[in-house]
Amino acid sequence: MIKLGFNLLFICLYCFPFVYFSMYQDFSNGSMIGYLLMVISTSIIAFFAKYTKNTIAIILGNIISMDISFYFITKMQGNEPWAGYFKPLTPLHLLITTNTTPLTHIGQLFKYHTSIYCYATC
Repeated sequence: MIKLGFNLLFICLYCFPFVYFSMYQDFSNGSMIGYLLMVISTSIIAFFAKYTKNTIAIILGNIISMDISFYFITKMQGNEPWAGYFKPLTPLHLLITTNTTPLTHIGQLFKYHTSIYCYATC
C-alpha cells in the first residue's frame, strides 16, 4: 500500500509540464531559469523514485508530463513569435528533444546501476 502511495505521489509530482514551463519562461522572460528548475526538480524526483524503487513512476510521469506540455505547446502554435523563437527547432521538436534526453540518461543510469549490483552480488 505504501509503494502504491509513493508511485502516485511521484507520478503526480512528475505530471507538472516542466518542458512547457521552461519554454514559456524562456520565451516570455528570456530567462534560462526554467530549464534549470526542470533539470533540478526532475532529477530530485527521479532520485527519490529510484531510491524507493518506484522506477515505473518516472516513466509514466514523464509520459504524462510530455502529453500535458504537448497540449499547452499546441495551444501556443497560433502565436507567430512563439513559433519562430526556438529556431532552428520548432517548439514541438524542442519538446521531444528536451523530454526524451533525460529518459535516455535515466535509462542508462538504471542499467549501469543494475549491472554494478549484479556484478557485486553474482
